[in-house]
Amino acid sequence: MTFLVVAIGVFVAFTIEAMTGFGSIVIALSIGALVMDIPVLVQWLVPLNILMTAPLVWRLRNHIARNFLLTQILPFMALGTLIGVLLTGQLPELYGKGLFALLICWFAGRSLAQMQAANHGSILRKILIFSAGITHGLFASGGPLLVYASAKSGLDKTQFRATLLSVWLSLNGALTIWFAASGTLQQHASHILMLVPVVLVGALLGNFLHHKVSQQQFTRIVFSVLLLVGVLLLLKTASQIFG
Repeated sequence: MTFLVVAIGVFVAFTIEAMTGFGSIVIALSIGALVMDIPVLVQWLVPLNILMTAPLVWRLRNHIARNFLLTQILPFMALGTLIGVLLTGQLPELYGKGLFALLICWFAGRSLAQMQAANHGSILRKILIFSAGITHGLFASGGPLLVYASAKSGLDKTQFRATLLSVWLSLNGALTIWFAASGTLQQHASHILMLVPVVLVGALLGNFLHHKVSQQQFTRIVFSVLLLVGVLLLLKTASQIFG
């Protein structure tokens, strides 16, 4: 039953990323964390994310905002990710889940409210990108903060999508190498391979739906589900901490 819940989460999450260009790991973690520990899920989802993002980055390579990627995102994001990886295991599992649930609720609630993103100054934007790297190192989910930090970057929709996918491919590629070098990735190889067909089917469905469903309507549904899962995860974590 545990693996089935995770597989459903992966299918939903990677279908959404194929449609929108972001959200696969944060959504899959939100669902999977209801039945599994986050560190194990991260080991499964990071390599699977590469399977999703690599073809998309190659297809959209001409739309990548390389200057913005290389000078404003990757340096601060990479440093934050390294710190997040080093902090893994230092933060108690339950409190980590609680913080992650709060992050999900904040991002989903803000998106549903359709609040206009602030025009961040250079220093604040760098701090937010650095913080996004830390959450990516801890949970492989720096997307919420990075999207918030880059909301007024001046990129059009296609450039924004292609650039963010490049970030995930770069950082998740580095994380996968880290996991392999530390010897932990091999322990989860069988489960990762079992989820590969789920990712492929989700990608095909997501590409199909991209041309059939209004992105604005679909995004509202996505964040409604994400908010619900975040609240459930927060309640479950609170009951374990205070129960």
